[in-house]
Amino acid sequence: MFDVNKIRKDFKILERKIWDNKPLVYLDNAATTQKPNVVINSLVSYYENYNANIHRGVHKLAEEATTLYEDVRQKIKDFIDANSTAEIIFTRNTTESINLLAYCLDDSIIKDGDEILLTEMEHHSNIVPWYLLRDRRNITIKFTPITDNHELDYNTLEKLITKKTKIVSITHKSNVLGTVNDIQRIAKITKANNSILIVDAAQSAPHMKISFQDLGCDFLAFSSHKMCGPTGVGILVGKKELLEKMPPFLGGGEMIRKVTFDGFTTNDLPWKYEAGTPNIADVIAFGTAIDYIEKIGLENIYQHELKLTEYAFKKLKQFDFLHIYGPKEITKRAGIITFSNPVVHPHDIATIIDQDGVAIRAGHHCAQPLMKKLSVSATARASFYFYNTPEEVDIFINALNKAFDYFAVGACKELKQGVKSKK
Repeated sequence: MFDVNKIRKDFKILERKIWDNKPLVYLDNAATTQKPNVVINSLVSYYENYNANIHRGVHKLAEEATTLYEDVRQKIKDFIDANSTAEIIFTRNTTESINLLAYCLDDSIIKDGDEILLTEMEHHSNIVPWYLLRDRRNITIKFTPITDNHELDYNTLEKLITKKTKIVSITHKSNVLGTVNDIQRIAKITKANNSILIVDAAQSAPHMKISFQDLGCDFLAFSSHKMCGPTGVGILVGKKELLEKMPPFLGGGEMIRKVTFDGFTTNDLPWKYEAGTPNIADVIAFGTAIDYIEKIGLENIYQHELKLTEYAFKKLKQFDFLHIYGPKEITKRAGIITFSNPVVHPHDIATIIDQDGVAIRAGHHCAQPLMKKLSVSATARASFYFYNTPEEVDIFINALNKAFDYFAVGACKELKQGVKSKK
């Protein structure tokens, strides 16, 4: 049975009081999530009991560390429903995973005159690597627009995909709008066109059950730190036949099979893409985070976030002067609510409510092209996870009310009075 109050006891940081002994209300989960005690203990346990480099040593500690590390690859394979552990590549984060693809797909896939299709709702991490590729190659980058309801324009997307479109790289869930894109629908189009489909799942993998095989994409990237795991661990899942064709990303230890004075041969998958000593302790702790999330259940997580988002959405509607972004249907944007005020900067809102212990994100959210599309320079964002509660939403709303009252000497007061007079 899902019991949020019991779950919260697993997170020491949620007991913290800040400023004038205010309870911490952490609503910045789209940026990074908090870590349960078992994950923190896993990190300590590694350094106290198994600290050794992996794959190379034959002594007891090295063998134990290697087993624990490689066991996590199996956990991820099962968690994401990949075909084999050979398809699971460890990186530092989602950003590095996408950069790896932008670099390694270059010679094997891209030729001068080809096109890459992105969307207007992409994070910078799924834009800039392709700009860097464009600097090396004579290629064109196109963007699929979003609709007035802040969903992907699928009809236009289908028209934008041509025989020149070699790569389609798209977010599964927008970190700004909360929009969940229909990857299976897009996969049918890209498969028919022989295009490579890359999916940024940084915002979806922690919140809903995903099957790499069912999605139909060629590559999938996500991060440990957004799903109760440590920072510094990213995952790239890729189809084995494509990974085998691509050149290695970095050179050095572990990614080689043999080195001579004349050259080298690469190691088997997945180690072909894992040069040097990896982030051993954090990978092992990520395995603990996966165990923890699966014990709670991704469907329970999704349903809890859905209810929280709906509750917060209704509460926010009392502020008629707020502009809320994202699809109107809560089921299409669960877990994220992004908003702006016409006269108060998001940074000011976030700073004021922080005094009440409420942590939200304010800024362009590493999505400046999307901000331009929305005709704003920045927005405020509240994002939920399974340890958040309706009571925390109430504290958030009360803090917002105080923030707007703080600015009542200006146009915000006039806006509020205008709202009251309408009623």
